[in-house]
Amino acid sequence: MTSIAELVNGAFSGSVRAMAKLITLVENEMPGAVEALQQLYPRTGRAYIVGITGPPGSGKSTLTDKITKELRKKGSTVGIIAVDPTSPFSGGALLGDRLRMQDITNDEGVFVRSMATRGTLGGLSRATADTVKILDAFGKDFILIETVGVGQDEVDIVKTADTTLLISVPGLGDEIQALKAGIMEIGDIFVVNKSDREGADRVVTELRLMLDLNPARGSWRTPIVKTVATLGEGIADLAEKIWEHRRFLQGGSGLLRKRNERAKEEILNLIEGEVSKYIHKMLKYDVTFDEVIEQVVARKKDPYSYAQKVTEPFAKYYQIYVDQPKN
Repeated sequence: MTSIAELVNGAFSGSVRAMAKLITLVENEMPGAVEALQQLYPRTGRAYIVGITGPPGSGKSTLTDKITKELRKKGSTVGIIAVDPTSPFSGGALLGDRLRMQDITNDEGVFVRSMATRGTLGGLSRATADTVKILDAFGKDFILIETVGVGQDEVDIVKTADTTLLISVPGLGDEIQALKAGIMEIGDIFVVNKSDREGADRVVTELRLMLDLNPARGSWRTPIVKTVATLGEGIADLAEKIWEHRRFLQGGSGLLRKRNERAKEEILNLIEGEVSKYIHKMLKYDVTFDEVIEQVVARKKDPYSYAQKVTEPFAKYYQIYVDQPKN
């Protein structure tokens, strides 16, 4: 059986097989996953992460394929994480994205991994961030994350990506209304794909008006790029906008600020996950828990008091930590 150290060393030396095994390890939360990530972490932080999001049917997979080819022309290596809908039968990814990226899967400078959402809200699998680290440590220059396309609540990508592309297409009815709440605020670059369709110019106009009315707009002027991904039209311009946004972030404190926020969010999520695991284990072996549930249903007890009782040890530790003298 291959050890964790052997897999990590294999990934460092460029073994695609070792990298794929590590991704499976962390995606399935198998023993040794955390140890592997701990060993990989010092080699991360060099890749540039691009998120690609938008409604289903907007052409995200085709755009990902075309952007990858454009980046490869400049000599950049690319890792792709394609988050697919979860199969209700196997719990795995439906692999629809892989079918649209067959041209690039034979390129040695490209690695494509499909992942299932596994019921996670926000458009990303929980293991996505860990997979990004593995691809980063492997030495990929760019990592493209194509989200599943769930609609207005698909905002987790902004916490993971350095540059976020928001895709829209004409012909969705009220195009802007379908996207505006929440998700419209996360795009660094707006893409109107399938722009050979009627109504594309109207979508561009509505997007531009909405951006002009955004009071939170910073110094980055969000570009709107028209593309026809199936024909390769507008892809070179889109790739250049990605490079422009990267230079913009690197020219100031934007990239560092984004990555600080990402690290903060990740640490908080990891802590919450660890605490949650301990509580689930504790309740699993608590023989009085079923009785408590019956009393809550019968309105003899309230769930709030019980939740406070269970988390009391954490609350006490927090209070001690807050009250202790600071040097």
